[in-house]
Amino acid sequence: MASLPEGALMQRAAAGLAYAVIGHLRGRGLGGAYGKRIVLLVGSGDNGGDALYAGALLARRGARVEAWLLSDRAHAGGVAALKAAGGTVSSVPTRSNKGAFDVVVDGIVGIGGKPGLRPDAEAALAILAGVPVVSVDTPSGVCVDSGEVDGAHVTADLTVTFGTYKPCHLLDPAASACGTVQLVDIGLRLPTPAIESLEAADVADLMPRPAPAGHKYSRGVVGLRVGSATYPGAALLAVSGANTGLAGMVRYVGTASEWVKRHNPEVVGDGQAQAWVVGSGSADGANSALAFARASGVPLVIDADSLRALNGPLGVPAILTPHAGELAALIREDRGEIEARPLHYARLAAKRFDAVVLLKGRRTTIASPDPDTPVRVNTTGTSWLATAGSGDVLGGLIGSLLAAGLAPIDAASAGAWLHGAAATLASAGGPVTASGVAAAIPAVIRSLPAVSS
Repeated sequence: MASLPEGALMQRAAAGLAYAVIGHLRGRGLGGAYGKRIVLLVGSGDNGGDALYAGALLARRGARVEAWLLSDRAHAGGVAALKAAGGTVSSVPTRSNKGAFDVVVDGIVGIGGKPGLRPDAEAALAILAGVPVVSVDTPSGVCVDSGEVDGAHVTADLTVTFGTYKPCHLLDPAASACGTVQLVDIGLRLPTPAIESLEAADVADLMPRPAPAGHKYSRGVVGLRVGSATYPGAALLAVSGANTGLAGMVRYVGTASEWVKRHNPEVVGDGQAQAWVVGSGSADGANSALAFARASGVPLVIDADSLRALNGPLGVPAILTPHAGELAALIREDRGEIEARPLHYARLAAKRFDAVVLLKGRRTTIASPDPDTPVRVNTTGTSWLATAGSGDVLGGLIGSLLAAGLAPIDAASAGAWLHGAAATLASAGGPVTASGVAAAIPAVIRSLPAVSS
C-alpha cells in the first residue's frame, strides 16, 4: 500500500469484483449487467468500499444498483462514486420486494470483523432471503483466521477474494459458507502463510522418483499390519492404497495374508520396512500391531483401531489419521466441537502426540507438531468419498509415500491430495467405492505434469 497511489488496491479489487458479479449473472443465464437489479449491503470497512466502487462500475454498465448502508461510516469516496454513476444509497428498508433483485453483494464486514452479525445486518439478509449472494473477500460473520463460525453469518453463492486465499476459504465450517471462491490478483506481496493448500504442481514436485541406479529397496519398503479375521477387506484396501508403485516393495503381515497375495501377487511377507501402517480394521490386534511397529523405530502411519492405544508421543516420526469421532475419543473432547474447530484441534493433537495429525473431513486438515510449519488443508475430493474403506486406502497410500522418503507432513498432505483427486476421477459425478478410488490413484499420478514429462 505504501508503494502505490492511495486507493489503487481498492480500485483493483472493485474492478475484479464487478467483473466477477457480471460473470456470476452470466453463469445463471441472465446475461450481463445491463438492466439487472443489484443491492449492495455496505458496512464501515474496506469491503464496503470495494462493494460501492464495484457498484459504480456496474451502474455504468447499465445495472440498477442500490446500496443499503449498515453504518454511518460507509466509505465516503465509494458512496460518492456510486451516486455519480446513477446508483442510489439508503438505509435498510423495513421491507422489500426481494424478487426485484438479481444479486446481493455482501460488503458488510471484512477480514477485520468479528464472528457473527449485528441485528441490522441479519434483518437486511432476512429481507433478501433467497436472492443469490456474492460476498466481498469473505462471507460476513465467519471467523476469517480460524474458519470457525459463531452466530449468524452470510452463506454466499460466490466469494470474490483479493490477493490470496484466506484461512476461512479453506477451512470448514466457514469454507462451506463461501460457495465458489474466485481469486482476484491485485498485486500483493505476501508473507509466509499460516495455512496452505497443495495444488497439482506442488504434489508433482513431491512425488518420489526412482534414481537411475535405484532398486526396490532404495525406493522404500512399506509394511502393513492391518486387517483381521473380522475385517479382512481393510487389509486388501490398505494394501491397494500402498501398492500404487510409489514405493519399491509392499510387505503385508496379518490374518488376511493369503487373500492379499492372491489379489496382489507382488506383495511379500514379514521383514524390515522403512515405514509401517497399522490400525485399519485391526480389531483386537491393534495394540500389538502398534507395539511392534513402534519398536521398529521407523516412521508410522496410525489409523483407526490403533489410535485408541495412544497416550502420548511415540518417540518416532508418526502420522495419525483420525476422523472427528476418533479424534474426539483420543483427546476426550466432544465430536461436535472438533467438527466446529478442526484447525484448533488438529494443532492441539499434533502438539500433544508430537506427530503429524491428518484430521479427515470435507476439508482434511493436516497439522505438524512444529508450530512454524504451515497447516495444510486438502481441497480435492468429492462427497462420494464418504464410503466404507476409503480411509484404509488413504492410510496405505500415505505409508508408501512415507517409506519412499517424504517427510511426514508431505506424505500426509500429498497422500490426501492424490486420494481426493482419485475419488473425483473414479466417481465422474456418480457413486464410487474405496477399491475404485485405489484403482484410480496411478492414473492421477501419471496425470501430474512434472511426472508425465
